[in-house]
Amino acid sequence: MSTNSTFARRGLATGAILAAGTLALTACGGSAGGDGDDESAGHGDIAVQQSWIKNEEFAGEFYATKYGYYEEAGFGAVDLIDGPDTGVAGLLSGQLDIAINDAIVTGAAIANEDAPLTIVGATFQKSPFTILSLADGGNIETVDDLAGKRIGVQDSNAALFQALLDANGIDESELEVVPVQFDPSPLTNGEVDGFFAYTTNEALTVELAGNEITNLTFADNGMPFVVETFTVTDQFLAENRELVKDFLVAEIKGWAQVLNDPEAAADLVVDEFGTDLDPVKTQAGMQAQLELIVSEDTEANGLFTVTDELQQQTIDSLATAGHEVAAEDLFDLSLLDEVYEENPELVDYAALGADLAAAAE
Repeated sequence: MSTNSTFARRGLATGAILAAGTLALTACGGSAGGDGDDESAGHGDIAVQQSWIKNEEFAGEFYATKYGYYEEAGFGAVDLIDGPDTGVAGLLSGQLDIAINDAIVTGAAIANEDAPLTIVGATFQKSPFTILSLADGGNIETVDDLAGKRIGVQDSNAALFQALLDANGIDESELEVVPVQFDPSPLTNGEVDGFFAYTTNEALTVELAGNEITNLTFADNGMPFVVETFTVTDQFLAENRELVKDFLVAEIKGWAQVLNDPEAAADLVVDEFGTDLDPVKTQAGMQAQLELIVSEDTEANGLFTVTDELQQQTIDSLATAGHEVAAEDLFDLSLLDEVYEENPELVDYAALGADLAAAAE
């Protein structure tokens, strides 16, 4: 996994959104029709933007490709396009059908540019953003521990870090913000006490180098929001509702099989889909993201669902970051409701994953 910050790669689009917004919205995918198990649904080919490089973050998509779940759902081909890219400009220009990004990116585009976008599901129920520190160094366990500390923050992450401070009533004057890049060496070299990071990226880089680390996660400290979200334009959704539902069915199957055997999934990503990935870090990244994907809510309601409470928490986090948007303008979870109502066996993804793994042997 690269050491680049995920928020940097998913940073808020500005001029690109404005430019793309002037273009006509066109659908790249085929016509809607059929259900998730109908091979004759005839959706044709679609283009899906990944927010980052081909690594374990997209293991579910890779399983859906390898084991034919997209094909079963009626797709001719699903083009998984490498990032880094938020996908916002591509969606608005009609070059993309679906983007995998996050609620901050999409919410900001809606709030600031009136972008006609909608989130229909979220793989990560918790965001991976964190202030990383060394246990024998800054050891920043609580927001109060930020006082008097030197915190390394990348330029592209400055607004989100400020939102963390605002959410916890901390004035920036109480600490020192140090401009850094994405290599966490300033932390290990002692140049900063804390470092804006990603629990499944830079935190692992530092830990695997033999350091005991401490994470002050955004999700547990006033800035919860969903990540790895499936985002589409309002027009595409209106014209291709069954297509999007069938895509979600294939995604549920892919991720259920990943969760059934995460170690095997990490090996698959390294061997067949990634490029020059570190196998050790990929395994560590896979394990770290499990707690972001699985929750009591997903166990009760199914993968990708976002409860009303989590939707509101996301909206509140967006407001803290300066982006005012209503939950109904950001989320449409009715498609997942329909998917699970029509395919109740998909809710129990543990059983589903085991069945799919057995069938694949």
